[in-house]
Amino acid sequence: MATATRKMIDCRLYPSDSNCSLTIAGTEEEVLKAAREHAVSAHGHPDSPELVASLRSVLKDEKS
Repeated sequence: MATATRKMIDCRLYPSDSNCSLTIAGTEEEVLKAAREHAVSAHGHPDSPELVASLRSVLKDEKS
């Protein structure tokens, strides 16, 4: 059975005033949903299609 590659976003790779250290990993859709909610609530980004596109562009494959 083939499994989908897990994706991740690591806030430590993107400078912020809060020095956030959160890493989110899972399926692409799980990561995008959680990262979107985090970006809005913790970092004050406006919730928009542009935010989702930006998050999607920085997704990385999770290393096993």
